[in-house]
Amino acid sequence: MRKLTAILCLGLFVALAAPAHSAEVAVLDWRQALLASDAAQRSMQELESRLAGQQQEAQSLGQELSQLQQRLQQEGDSLPDAQRQSLIQEFQQKGSRFEQLRQQIMEEQMRAEQEFLQQAEPKLDQAVEQVISRHGVQVLVEPQGVLHSDRDLPNLTGEVIEILNSLN
Repeated sequence: MRKLTAILCLGLFVALAAPAHSAEVAVLDWRQALLASDAAQRSMQELESRLAGQQQEAQSLGQELSQLQQRLQQEGDSLPDAQRQSLIQEFQQKGSRFEQLRQQIMEEQMRAEQEFLQQAEPKLDQAVEQVISRHGVQVLVEPQGVLHSDRDLPNLTGEVIEILNSLN
């Protein structure tokens, strides 16, 4: 009987100790893992350098538009019609160019994001598979997907970031 009790106690001890070596349920913030990766940082830097000229021009145009708007509001009624029409036309042209630049910048950002995601997806899958295998994870959830847990779930995001960075 003592042997049976000892075996049961030992089995219970092993069962309780097992979660320290394997996690049945773990958390992964895959968006954070992708954005914190070295590849994402490089991609953002490349995008910023490609768009620097357009962003500079848009910023200058924004300031000019603001100044023109203030001038039209303050002096518009006292200006001769020809001068007021000239300011309005200048405002419209600069506004049109500003909107065009804004649209081009947004499109380039979306294109760069899609490119990055296409390149990063296989690497993310590989990193996640390595971490799942290493920790014996049976269920992997996102931080927003955890409604309740009686214990802290292992967060594997940092480890996935390390693996992603090593795959570059």
